[in-house]
Amino acid sequence: MKIGVVTFPGTLDDRDAARAIRLAGGEPVSLWHADTKLQKVDAVVLPGGFSYGDYLRCGAIAAQAPVMQEIVKKANQGLPVLGICNGFQVLVESHLLPGGLIRNEHQHFICRDQKLRVENVDTAWTNQFTLNQEITIPLKNGEGGYIATDEELARLEGEGLVTFRYLDVNPNGSMNDIAGLRNARGNVVGLMPHPEHAVEPGFGPDTDLAMRSGVDGLQFFKSVLNALVSA
Repeated sequence: MKIGVVTFPGTLDDRDAARAIRLAGGEPVSLWHADTKLQKVDAVVLPGGFSYGDYLRCGAIAAQAPVMQEIVKKANQGLPVLGICNGFQVLVESHLLPGGLIRNEHQHFICRDQKLRVENVDTAWTNQFTLNQEITIPLKNGEGGYIATDEELARLEGEGLVTFRYLDVNPNGSMNDIAGLRNARGNVVGLMPHPEHAVEPGFGPDTDLAMRSGVDGLQFFKSVLNALVSA
């Protein structure tokens, strides 16, 4: 299966995302921000970084890029799309996911291995997890505080659209400890932590078994391959 990985000016983690896709058994396909075609990919990853220098609002300029026009159209038709960190910000700015992401409440960039609870497994990107599973993947952001109106939060909670929630500590002041969301259809998922940095032993978070042995992030990429095969 071919999984597109988009590079905007300022993207940092596109190669990491491509490696994660390979390790899961997929074929990464590079997509450029100015592309108007998606090269017949079966899914898309919007990776982390600082697209367009985070001018205006994080992800706001990237949301207007030519490639995003096609991604929004295809996502609305069911194409699986994963937005990681800056990619989550792009999804919100593109209105594929609701709410907004603002400066961390303590006003500092944060980098840590973050524990999450899996709140929803009925998506293209989470079906290989178990409900309420606790996972640990790296987090690194300065504008990761999720916000929404009270009415929107009630809808997200009521419809089960919260996909990941921070555990032990809320690192950025996100409302309701929200770390990630899905759309109603379940093909679009966005989260602030970085699963692509927890896919290979020796390079992931520490676990009780060994230092740097955490590979919880690999399940995101295995999930989408499973979803595509099962479709």
